[in-house]
Amino acid sequence: MKNILVPTDFSENSIQALKYAQVLLSGMECNFYVLYVGTLLDTKADAESLQEKTDETRKNTKRRLNDLVRAERKKSTKANHFFFALHEYGFFIPIIKKHLEEQDIHLIVMGTKGVSGVREKVVGSNAGDVITKVQCNTLVVPQHVDLSKPREIAFPTDFNIFYSLKILLPMVEMVQCSNAQLRIMNALKYGDTLSEEQQKNKEYLMDFMEETFPKVHSFHTITNQKVKSAIQCFAESREVDMMIMVAKNLNFIQQILFDSIVEQISFHTKIPFYVIHE
Repeated sequence: MKNILVPTDFSENSIQALKYAQVLLSGMECNFYVLYVGTLLDTKADAESLQEKTDETRKNTKRRLNDLVRAERKKSTKANHFFFALHEYGFFIPIIKKHLEEQDIHLIVMGTKGVSGVREKVVGSNAGDVITKVQCNTLVVPQHVDLSKPREIAFPTDFNIFYSLKILLPMVEMVQCSNAQLRIMNALKYGDTLSEEQQKNKEYLMDFMEETFPKVHSFHTITNQKVKSAIQCFAESREVDMMIMVAKNLNFIQQILFDSIVEQISFHTKIPFYVIHE
């Protein structure tokens, strides 16, 4: 049984993320915990009117959340998928961490908006906070994702980290549950070579992949391009429909998810990012 936490604010992108998770995990027995986290920002109101507003808001959001969960139960065609509503008020990250423990969560699934005509970050603040502050594997789903299992999964890496089983096993599970091809890619500047440590990490990864699924993976090196543009070219040429990243590989995470804006990096508008923590 997999326990999946799906934060929602009732937006289209958060609901799309929930739908995508159901498609992706259709072959697994799953508990989907749909979590609404509300905040109280109106400090100008007097205490009595604030309390009235708070009570009314909580009733409304609780009703919307229960309606959403009931609708998903009704629409679901999978007898092994179960849905639960979680309704909280407070600070987002502490509440996420609380439910991580209480519900023994294996995966967080979060929606992100994609292009909206502004110079928007690839990952919004809530999703960014979860990736950097919460030690749990996280799937970031763009609003315009195709509701189908991925066929081509890319794993961009610089081979600067050792690939422990806590990294590799979730990767294997994702490839197997989607029946996808895994493309491991590395971007090198012209004339650069891998260090001895990088080469060791690469060889270990190659050995693991060859033993685990020899026919569904491949290694690729792209030269003479910056990391961002190399990944974008690779994603487009391979028609990649999911990207795996490792949270402790800060160089890649920083460049692709946090330093970038959607005008510079277009592939994120349809491609989910699966961020793995150790």
